[in-house]
This record gives sequence, structure tokens and C-alpha cells, in this order.
Amino acid sequence: MSRILKAVVLASLLFGATSALAGEKDVTLYKTPECGCCEGYADYLRENGFDVTVKPTHDLAAMSREAGIPDEFHGCHLSMIDGYAVSGHVPIGTVNKLLTERPDIRGVTLPGMPMGSPGMSGTKEAPFKMLEIKKSGGIGGVYASE
Repeated sequence: MSRILKAVVLASLLFGATSALAGEKDVTLYKTPECGCCEGYADYLRENGFDVTVKPTHDLAAMSREAGIPDEFHGCHLSMIDGYAVSGHVPIGTVNKLLTERPDIRGVTLPGMPMGSPGMSGTKEAPFKMLEIKKSGGIGGVYASE
């Protein structure tokens, strides 16, 4: 194969890999306009290599329900990351696990605003249990514990 053709093939492969990684790192985070801890979580994602766009909304509860999350399992905010819903202050280890394993689920949720979770102040008192959001909606079992 000629050198030029090899260079073109290599460039195509590298560009394709870079584009795929860029998509995995794009995050749209929906939050109530007044919430400051959600900005803390957005900063946490940025510190871990994600490109985050924050969109304030007054429809967060409806959006979470549409993502298949029952009311009692809503997180503080809702992030969309490479086709998955990530609800609440989910640690980066679980986000990376989700993007690496690519399970057949809608996403994960860490309900409420647990103290010491990413973006929240306070001291972590116990492992966080991230719950899986089933494809059909509703909550499955524990997806990850950190």
C-alpha cells in the first residue's frame, strides 16, 4: 500500500476514534435554575474530562419521569451522557462504568442529594448505591456502589 494511502487510512481511523470519544464526553445537564449544587456536579464532570452544557429548566420532574425514573428515585438534576440518563450526584466511577460496559438500560440514578456526593458538601456516611433505570422505565437493582 502506498504511503499516502496508509496515511489517509490512519488519519481516518484516528478521526473516527476521536469522534467516538468526543460523543461519550458530551453532557447535557438539566437542573432547576436556583440549584447551586448542580453547578458543583457540572464542575466535577468537567474536572473529569467531560464537556458539560448546563440547561436550567422548571420541568425537571417531568423530564425525570420521561426518562423512566419514578418520583421517589429522582436525583437533584438530570444529565444525558451518550444516550444514557444519569440522575443525581453519581460518582465518576459509575459514569465511566456505564459508558464502558454499555448495559441495556436507560441509565442510573442516585436519588436525592446525599451528603459528600460529588458536588455536595458534607461527609459521606455510607457507600452510595446507584440504581439502574430499566429500559421499560422504573428501577431495577443496584447498578454500582461507591
